[in-house]
Amino acid sequence: MNILLASAALNVYEQMALDETLVRVRPHGVTLRFYRWTEGPAVTFGYAQFVREVRRALQERRFAGPYARRPTGGGVVFHEGDLTFSLVFEAPGRPADIYKNFHAQVHAQLARLGQPGTVFHKPLPASAYAPSVNHTASACFVNPVENDLLAPSGEKILGGALRRFGTTVLYQGSLQVPGARENPACKRAVIEAVRHFLATDLHPCAAPEAWLLQARRLAREQYAAPEWTEKF
Repeated sequence: MNILLASAALNVYEQMALDETLVRVRPHGVTLRFYRWTEGPAVTFGYAQFVREVRRALQERRFAGPYARRPTGGGVVFHEGDLTFSLVFEAPGRPADIYKNFHAQVHAQLARLGQPGTVFHKPLPASAYAPSVNHTASACFVNPVENDLLAPSGEKILGGALRRFGTTVLYQGSLQVPGARENPACKRAVIEAVRHFLATDLHPCAAPEAWLLQARRLAREQYAAPEWTEKF
């Protein structure tokens, strides 16, 4: 069964751990999950980023909250009022094609809701995707990459990162339009995008306690541990 998973509010380490847990417990099904956050802003940063550069970027923003290394790539993302979500599914093909096709569906659904925007199509050199540029941590929502979604003003409103675990894909995304986190229409747009992208219905499901316990253990042992945060 392909599911729309609901869970309790989690901190940033538990969010990362639950996404990885879903890959482990549901590698062959489709699982869409909208994050419910504990109080206060948080930051995630890409798997391959240098933590010293990330910390410098946080200091520049005077950010003093928790931050966690993601299991996926990409750059620094500030989670303050965004609609953060993950999608676990099996898929063949190149990650770049998956990213392109899924974002096209989200773009179409947002347009149906009256949220104008464009898909960024400009090809960029490989250096634009690097986790570090001139010894500075790349920031996901500062410079768009190909197939990100932009507002009419040119600001990036949807970015995501992918990682393959064998044939299973983990996508972690952030939709950053005003009021996105509390707007049911934004969630509906993402749900409809997944339905069209993967040609499937999604059945609401509460996260079993066993999955949450597994995720919280993984959060303690890995995602909140200095060995993971300071991996690079």
